[in-house]
Amino acid sequence: QVQLVESGGGLVQPGGSLRLSCVASGSIFRITAMGWSRQAPGKQRELVASVTSGSSTYYTDSVKGRFTISRDNAKNTVDLQMNSLKPEDTAVYYCNADHRPGPGRPTYTYWGQGTQVTVSS
Repeated sequence: QVQLVESGGGLVQPGGSLRLSCVASGSIFRITAMGWSRQAPGKQRELVASVTSGSSTYYTDSVKGRFTISRDNAKNTVDLQMNSLKPEDTAVYYCNADHRPGPGRPTYTYWGQGTQVTVSS
């Protein structure tokens, strides 16, 4: 089992910044990809950004140039720096980690409990 704990959400004005952090703990063999998804009221959850253990990154188009994902493989942490925030970024943000429990075994995706980000004046 792998547990993910997020922190760093809150209320911010448009144009402001927030940094989300997530730490994975438990019986960890190898975490391949880590990322952040978000879900706004009435909408489906969408992948915002992800990073592999080799530091390859992905960003959804709406956050490119504003958000930066970073990862510390040794500490099993992933952060999301969010700048130039817009009201449409308001959502619950979830950390996720793809965990491989042993050599040759398939990965399983774990999710955090979510942290609220509200962008409003």
